[in-house]
Amino acid sequence: MNIPSELKYTKDHEWVKIEGDIAVVGITDFAQSELGDIVYVEVETLDETLEADEVFGTVEAVKTVSDLFLPLSGEIVEFNEGLEDSPESVNSDPYGEGWMIKIKYSDASEIDNLLSAEGYKDIIGA
Repeated sequence: MNIPSELKYTKDHEWVKIEGDIAVVGITDFAQSELGDIVYVEVETLDETLEADEVFGTVEAVKTVSDLFLPLSGEIVEFNEGLEDSPESVNSDPYGEGWMIKIKYSDASEIDNLLSAEGYKDIIGA
């Protein structure tokens, strides 16, 4: 199971990479393996400001649809448009080409509420 130690995680299986005042967000390797082959990623909230834990979109796999939850409050400033043509990159490269959104987060103290790689491993039993 691939759980990079430099990233932060949520109990809802999103990963977060902090780059200055921007947070890059995707779903974890564990989440994509549980979902199976991903066929569509939808983000309906581009350029909207949302609170942490609000639904920002969905990921659709062959057998199921799963909500995506915002890990930090802020404005979604970018969607990975590459996922429109290649949603399977979430399966093949969840921490790279498979990133989903970028957030301009509004409350840096919320970062402390995210899980470390070790904390996330505890949740998934890895």
